[in-house]
Amino acid sequence: MAKKKVLILLAHPSLHRSAVNAPLFKQAQKINGVTAVDLYYEYPTFHIDIDKEQQRLLDHDVIIFQFPLYWYSTPAILKEWQDLVLEYGFSYGEDATALHGKTFFCSLSAGGKAEAYQSDGYNHFTIRELLNPMEQMASLNGMIYLPPFALFESRAASETGHLQQHLAQWQILLEALVDDRVDLRRVQKLQKLNQYIDDIIKKD
Repeated sequence: MAKKKVLILLAHPSLHRSAVNAPLFKQAQKINGVTAVDLYYEYPTFHIDIDKEQQRLLDHDVIIFQFPLYWYSTPAILKEWQDLVLEYGFSYGEDATALHGKTFFCSLSAGGKAEAYQSDGYNHFTIRELLNPMEQMASLNGMIYLPPFALFESRAASETGHLQQHLAQWQILLEALVDDRVDLRRVQKLQKLNQYIDDIIKKD
């Protein structure tokens, strides 16, 4: 079976203080077939190497943005990365097909409770709705968009035991992506990728 190459682009401006994204990132680094890049570490002055980043995209089949949700969006460097790397003529525009058919989704942590991310909740929108700009970005660039892999109540995740469960799910998901065992059509309809983990386990 052909293996897929997975690229994780982590954006966390204070990773040394991270209780969730740091262990997720470290775990991803141990998985064969996964390339994990810390954007703030690599580009502390935001001088992004466009050619290098575009080549990374070309070299991988699955692209993941990993980040803590900041004001319903990404940390600043991911926006800068998008603005510079996803150029007209490279990833979108006439005859630009560099990213066509690649898979894209977000792995994120949020401080609020899951019920806060509902139409009748504190934040008024589901987590998938808040990521609509990401979905449209993927669509414009010809990528297959998947729902987010999300952890809520992230500040208390270590104490509640949810972090360990999330880490276990993360490893299962990444290994399944590398092995091309994820049913992309089925997954696209979900609100969160977390809901699919049990199906992956059952198929193993």
